Amino acid sequence: MSRDNVTPISRRQGFADPRVTVVIPTYNEAKNLPYVFAAIPEDVHEVIVVDGHSVDGTVEVAQALRPDVRIVLQNRRGKGNAMACGFAAATGDVLVMLDADGSADPQEIPRFVDALTAGADFAKGTRFANGGGSADITRVRAWGNGWLNRIANLLFGTRYTDLCYGYNAFWTHCLDVLELDASDRGRTDRLWGDGFEIETIINTRVAKARLRIVEVPSFEAERQFGQSNLNTWRDGIRVLRALVVERFNGRGKPVVTSRRARLAPIARQTSADVVRGLPTQRTTEPAPEIWSA
Repeated sequence: MSRDNVTPISRRQGFADPRVTVVIPTYNEAKNLPYVFAAIPEDVHEVIVVDGHSVDGTVEVAQALRPDVRIVLQNRRGKGNAMACGFAAATGDVLVMLDADGSADPQEIPRFVDALTAGADFAKGTRFANGGGSADITRVRAWGNGWLNRIANLLFGTRYTDLCYGYNAFWTHCLDVLELDASDRGRTDRLWGDGFEIETIINTRVAKARLRIVEVPSFEAERQFGQSNLNTWRDGIRVLRALVVERFNGRGKPVVTSRRARLAPIARQTSADVVRGLPTQRTTEPAPEIWSA
């Protein structure tokens, strides 16, 4: 993918010029990084690769592709710890969560930034809105995601359509309510939030804190190289456990389920729509409109 086709963030209409930090957790993703880096807008403030001690030259490839890349070695195991370490090292105004396998398109970053500069605190990617889709999701995963959405929305008063999608962006002030632990406690330790549950924790804590949320249509491609670490049943149980734990823990403000979390209304499609074939190609999405409950 050539940078000639990448839309610079600073050329977007209405751009308020925040500094954008892209945080990419990696573990043995050397073959995928060329595809990911080529699509990142040139004028992002910084790219942080948080590496889990890869053995395939991931760090060296990242440095060769982008000499200004910042390398952070995570201090515990798991995606959640990697994201926490990356967020702690970031110097930008906006943080973008981007997977290293090529499934999330960096060219969509301006969409997320636009949603934030339009007034949202947290921009949540969704494959289940008009303009979104997936070339990778299975019927079982879509079905499970749909049920987890329903449970989350019941417990937290939200209107999420794609709880399990990890392509998100938010202002750095959100870190205060996320309360993620990036401290070095030894690589053998594992804390709550260090694993795959990180995405659910983030989604629920911004809702509990009554932050302004908007969903941004996003298209999920297939992984370029390697095998995904996702396991439908194991990770589904992790997400369900995270929903229960976060509903009753003391992190963030108390949940008020009688009021809806502030979420922009956008045209939606069902889980079945995503796997029927029509949304497996990119389409033009309607602009989301932010509103407050």
